[in-house]
Amino acid sequence: MGDDLTATMERVRSSVEAVIEGKPEVVRLSLTVLLAEGHLLIEDVPGVGKTMLAKALARSIDCSVRRIQFTPDLLPSDITGVSIWDQQRRDFEFKPGAIFAQIVIGDEINRASPKTQSALLESLEERQVTIDGTTYELPSPFMVVATQNPVEMEGTYPLPEAQRDRFMARVSIGYPSADAELQMLDIHGGVNPLDDLQPVAHAHDILKLVEAVRNVHVAESVRRYAVDLVAATRTHPDLRLGASPRATLHLLRAARAAAALNGREYALPDDVQALAVAILAHRLLPTAQAQLNRRTAEQVVEEILQGTPVPTVAGQQSGLAVGGGYGRQQFRRP
Repeated sequence: MGDDLTATMERVRSSVEAVIEGKPEVVRLSLTVLLAEGHLLIEDVPGVGKTMLAKALARSIDCSVRRIQFTPDLLPSDITGVSIWDQQRRDFEFKPGAIFAQIVIGDEINRASPKTQSALLESLEERQVTIDGTTYELPSPFMVVATQNPVEMEGTYPLPEAQRDRFMARVSIGYPSADAELQMLDIHGGVNPLDDLQPVAHAHDILKLVEAVRNVHVAESVRRYAVDLVAATRTHPDLRLGASPRATLHLLRAARAAAALNGREYALPDDVQALAVAILAHRLLPTAQAQLNRRTAEQVVEEILQGTPVPTVAGQQSGLAVGGGYGRQQFRRP
């Protein structure tokens, strides 16, 4: 990836981190998903900055942005759009819904009914919307950043497996450190930092970056490593549902994006390792016995990382400990 494109992502990263203090690994994962043409699910307790992260990312890029507040009475047509009869033209006219934007923020996605949630499926996977037999392409780049609160169960509809599988990665922001929270009081105490946030990149810059990521080389041994990790989730005794082939594809795309963010034109096993938990864990369903033993999907993925042989890429030295990933350890720059 060229120096000018790398500088573009550095500007976006710095812009988002000016709002989200003390969480560089979360910001990095968000940018990785953006460059990998995926969608991000932010799941955490209320008040830790889920919507703030989504808005900061959206405002840092000069592109169209729409926010959808998911509620129980939200209709599918509110998201996708609707055809309305035009009396003058004597024909139906399509009125686009909120999904027709380059960055879509879905706030509290699990508060909408399953019927409304399902309206997102086609757009998340195929980047298009079909209304009354007519297909409409969504703009490019296109990214959905959805948030949900896992602890508020009243009035919520948990995302089904098919919907979670369409999100490339899930991230939890977590509580800030004491120093970061003190800094937040100084910055956010009087003004909203989003008000002063200006775009530092254009949509066409992101499209160039996406094209550069597609050209990142992935050796056969690294591809095999990703396949082995995903296959291990399908036979693990603590899981009743393993990761899908879509998960393998998402893991490979994210590894390419991570390599590009590090200024490399090739992906390493380190990239796959660092992303495995964020990409795979939200797609897995532990068995009843595993849940009784308080075994989480994240712990199972870490165990699989420990037990899967890491390939050696010719001429390259592994730079991450096994199991290191976003939220626990940063990439080592070459």
